[in-house]
Amino acid sequence: MSEETEKPTPETTEKSVAKQEEVIELPALEKGLSEKLTSKFGEKTSIAFVKENRVRVDVKKEDVHDVAEFIRDEMNFDHVESVTGVDFPDDKEIEVVYHIGSYTDNSLANQVLTLATRAPREDIPIPGKDGTRLPTLRDIFYSVEFHEREVFEMLGVYFDGHPDNRRLLLPEDWADLPPLRKDFAIKGR
Repeated sequence: MSEETEKPTPETTEKSVAKQEEVIELPALEKGLSEKLTSKFGEKTSIAFVKENRVRVDVKKEDVHDVAEFIRDEMNFDHVESVTGVDFPDDKEIEVVYHIGSYTDNSLANQVLTLATRAPREDIPIPGKDGTRLPTLRDIFYSVEFHEREVFEMLGVYFDGHPDNRRLLLPEDWADLPPLRKDFAIKGR
C-alpha cells in the first residue's frame, strides 16, 4: 500500500455506511395507494413493493375478494389487465397474480396495481376436485373471465364462483399435469 493511499478510519467507514443507508423517497401517488390499502386492511395485506407506477399487494386467499372489491370501489381501478400464476412446489403453493389498471381515472393511467394471492398446491392435481382453489374475481372485474380460465387450465387453480371453469387452450380430455407446473415434463425429452 503506498503512502498516498488513504487507509480506512472509523470516520471514513461511518461516512460510507451513511451514504449506503440513504432513504429512498417513495413516489407520492404510489405511497398513498399503499397506505390506503394498509390503513383499510392492516395485517390482512402486505405491501411487497412500491415504486414508480407500480404497487404490489400480497393478500391471503380468504381476503382477496374483499381487497379486490375495495381496489375497484374505493381506489378507482376498473379492470384487470392480466392474470398469471407461478408454481412454488417447494412451498406447496401456487401464486396467482392480478395486474389491475384504470381506464376511467386519468391519475391512474400509468399505474399497475399488482394483487397476489396463493392457493395450496396438490402434488397430484385433479383440477376442480382438489384443494387448489381460489375465489373468482369475475364478479368484481369482468375482464378476468378468460384469464382465470387460462390459469385454471395451465396451473390447475380452480376459481370458485367462476361462471365457466372449462378448458380454453388444451383439449377437453387432457389427462396430464397442468403444463405450467414445474413438475410437468414434455414427453419424449
